[in-house]
Amino acid sequence: MRRVVSLYLSTWPTDRIRRRTGRPPRHEPLVTVHAVGSRRLIRSACAAAQEAGLHVGMPLAQAQALVPDLHVVEAAPDEDEASLRDLARWAINYSPVVAPDPPDGLWIDIAGAAHLFGGEEALLDDLTGRLTRHGIAAKAAVADAPGAAWAVARYGAGGLVPTGRTVDAVAPLSIRALRIPVDKLSALHRLGIEWIGQLAAMPRAPLIRRFGRDVALRLDQATGHVFEPITPLVPKETPTAALAFSEPIGRLDDLKDVVMRLSKDLCRQLERRGKGVRRLDLLCQRIDQKSVCLRIGTAKANRDAAHLAKLFDERLQTVDPGFGIEEIVLVASKVEPLAETQIHARGLGEENAGEADMGQLVDRLGARIGMAKVYRLSPVQSFVPERMARKVPALAPATGSVWPESLPRPTRLLDPPEPVVATALLPDHPPRFFIWRKVKHTVAKADGPERITPEWWNGDKGSAARDYYRVETEQGGRFWIFRDAPTAEGGRWWMHGFFA
Repeated sequence: MRRVVSLYLSTWPTDRIRRRTGRPPRHEPLVTVHAVGSRRLIRSACAAAQEAGLHVGMPLAQAQALVPDLHVVEAAPDEDEASLRDLARWAINYSPVVAPDPPDGLWIDIAGAAHLFGGEEALLDDLTGRLTRHGIAAKAAVADAPGAAWAVARYGAGGLVPTGRTVDAVAPLSIRALRIPVDKLSALHRLGIEWIGQLAAMPRAPLIRRFGRDVALRLDQATGHVFEPITPLVPKETPTAALAFSEPIGRLDDLKDVVMRLSKDLCRQLERRGKGVRRLDLLCQRIDQKSVCLRIGTAKANRDAAHLAKLFDERLQTVDPGFGIEEIVLVASKVEPLAETQIHARGLGEENAGEADMGQLVDRLGARIGMAKVYRLSPVQSFVPERMARKVPALAPATGSVWPESLPRPTRLLDPPEPVVATALLPDHPPRFFIWRKVKHTVAKADGPERITPEWWNGDKGSAARDYYRVETEQGGRFWIFRDAPTAEGGRWWMHGFFA
C-alpha cells in the first residue's frame, strides 16, 4: 500500500535566509520582495510578519507603513529551489523516494520505510521535530495519495490520514487544496462551491465540460482515484546502477539476476572511488508508473556484490510486479570510505575473515528483522543495575569499559523490577520466603545485602537506597531481589533478575 508524506514549509524562503545569515531575530518581521512591473510586492513573509498583518502580494510601501522596522530582502527563487533540493537529499534518510515540491515542500514515499522509525506517526514527529529545532517551520501529513497528503498538510490539521479514508479526509477541505488555477477557483466560487466534497458531488460530465479536464484530474488525484507519480531525486554524485528492459519482467528469479548484475556494477564504481555501501536502495519502476522501493543497510562499509545482492533476496518476494517492471535502479544512498585490506597471507587472514563473516551475519540479520534490533550491550560506568549497560551497534568498536568482576550480576534483568511479597526475620536479613508471580519460593541460601545508593548527579535525589540479595530457593532457582527501604520505613521487596 502506497503511503506518501507531503512536507509543507510555510516560511521556507525567510527560514532559509535566517539560517544562512543568522539574522534578524525570529521575533522581528522579515519579508522577501520582488518586482512586478513598477511595483515591489511581498513574495514571502515570516511568521512574525504574518502576525503583524503582512501577507504575500501586499505592496512593500503598504507593508512598511504598517511595520516601520520591517526587514526586507530581495527574493531569490532560484536559491530557494536549490536549497529545497539540498533538503530533499537530506530527507533521503527517511525513504529512497524523495522529490522536491517547489516552492515550499517535499514529497516522501514512506511505504516500507515507516517501521524503521517506529511507525508513521513517529516518522512524522522525527521529521518535523528535526526541522523545527533547526529553525524551519514544518508541517506534514501522510496519506494514500500525494494529492491528499498535500491538501491535508496545507489546508487541514496535518498528521495521519488512515488507509482507505482519503475521501473523508479531503471532503471538508477548501477547493484551494486541489492545486487548480486561480481563474478556475474564481469560477467555482461564483457557483457557490467552496469545499472539495461539494465539487466531488457534481456530475462528472458537466464538470469537465465547464471547467476542463485539469480540474477533474486534480480532484481525482486528491481523492486517490488517479495515480500521481513521484519522480525520486537521485543526486548526481550518488553511485547508481540502472537497467531498463525491452520487455517487462516480473519473475522472482529474473529480479534476483538483475539485482546481482546491478550489485556487481555498483561495486565496481565503489571500488574506483574507494567507498563502501552503508545503505542501499532498490527502485523498481512498473509499467503503470508505480514504484516499488526496498531499502537495506549494512553494519559497516561493504562492497561485496554477492553479499549485497543476497540481502535483497527475502525482500524481493514482497515485490508486486503488477503488469511488469520496466526499469530497476540500485542506489548507494549512503557510503563510507573503505580501504583495501589484505586477507590472504601466511599467518594472516583468519582474524580478518572472522570480522568479515561477523559483518555479513549482522547484515543478514538486519535485513530480516531490522538493523535496529541487532545490537550488543556495552558496559557503562554506573553501579545502578539498569544503567550498567547500553545498546550499541553490533560492530561498534570497544570502548574499553568493563563490568566489575567482583560484583556478580544476573544473566537477565527485569525492566522494570516486579514487586514480590517477602518475609524476613530481621530488617537487614534476607527473606525466608517470597511470593513472585503467584508462586511461593522458600529460600535455602542467601548472600547480602549489597547496598546501592542513588546517583544524585543523574537526578536520583529523591530515590531510596536499595539492599540487594542473591538468594537460592529449595527448588534450585537463583534470584536477585532487593528492598528499597527497611521494613519499618515501609520498604517493599522487588524482583530484579535471575541467574542462569
